[in-house]
Amino acid sequence: MAFGQISLKGRALRLLAAREHSRRELERKLAPHEAEPGQLKTALDELQARGFIDEQRVVDSLVHRRAGRLGAGRIRQELQAKGLDAERVALAVASLQASEVERAREVWRKKFGVLPGDAAQRAKQARFLLARGFGGEVVRRVLGGAGDEEDG
Repeated sequence: MAFGQISLKGRALRLLAAREHSRRELERKLAPHEAEPGQLKTALDELQARGFIDEQRVVDSLVHRRAGRLGAGRIRQELQAKGLDAERVALAVASLQASEVERAREVWRKKFGVLPGDAAQRAKQARFLLARGFGGEVVRRVLGGAGDEEDG
């Protein structure tokens, strides 16, 4: 190894020190630095065996960081993009469903705080929540009233 060149394992540890990464993310980021075929797989296998790569920690970390601002749909998308196990993603999304309306209401309150006065404002507020991954029914409940009651 040339002086100053960082090993694949070293690069992976640097990435993991910044935040949790899935194995697929590390493979994508480190593949251009692989000198010999199989070298990256060996390095990642070792890091995974030692507990440095943990897919459940990736899920927990992302949910913790993003749930206060995003809906379950958008979080599902981000988890899937990381190449995580479909079952883990489904469990994480299911756990978010229970608090979806409360989280959407809080995101809406921080941005707007006042119910829409006309159709244009209602559409703007609905687009805002939909873009953050909250479902249509959740958006209807939030924009139906600021409290927990629904305007049937």
